[in-house]
Amino acid sequence: MIEKFIEKLNVLYEDNHVIVVEKFEDVLSQKDYTDDISMLDIVKYYIKEKYQKKGNVYLGLVHRLDRRVGGLMVFAKTSKAASRLSTEIANHNFYKTYLACVKNKPLKLEDTLIDYLIKDEKKRLAKIVSKDTLNAQEAILKYKYINSFAYNNQIFSFLKIDLITGRYNQIRAQLSYHNMPIIGDYKYQGILHSSRRLGLWCYRLAFKHPTKDEWLEFTLKPEKDFWNFLQKE
Repeated sequence: MIEKFIEKLNVLYEDNHVIVVEKFEDVLSQKDYTDDISMLDIVKYYIKEKYQKKGNVYLGLVHRLDRRVGGLMVFAKTSKAASRLSTEIANHNFYKTYLACVKNKPLKLEDTLIDYLIKDEKKRLAKIVSKDTLNAQEAILKYKYINSFAYNNQIFSFLKIDLITGRYNQIRAQLSYHNMPIIGDYKYQGILHSSRRLGLWCYRLAFKHPTKDEWLEFTLKPEKDFWNFLQKE
């Protein structure tokens, strides 16, 4: 079964230390309780087959995307790269930019959303709560309005989002709380549509190469369905 993913795997960059790929929508970043195939499994298999490696293949997961989110992911091919990329993430020197398709038009064309959330483990949901709630974590993102379109007598908009903190389901929970639920996001009041795709995509990754004095930046735009209405900036 994993072979069908290997045939379609889009590798944007690869060297001895890192590999940047397009994450498939509806595929886990890493295995969970479902034991479904994950991107970690797929990329490991790709490396093992490409280089005819014997035994286990090392691949470090340095960041995650929600199961239904597609877009860019980087994996570490060495423990040194994994450690250094993890440090960059902790120091906020690792940048992820998302594109979101949301219901309604934002009140402001650009804004910074600062909320506090907790994870409901039973329902597997992020909830926006007051600052003084036990175990509440600060959640910060910046968005910029791109354009809007009308569909079935409703207005939808595209936003570019820079994630400042990386909390569980953060973008989805915050946008829904601020009356901009993501299209297709049934967990957070988003309107369903024919393709049932989630309107959230990791569009840009930017980070310092873990072993070279080199800045790496990658962009990848989503295609088809409602993404066809996305205008160039």
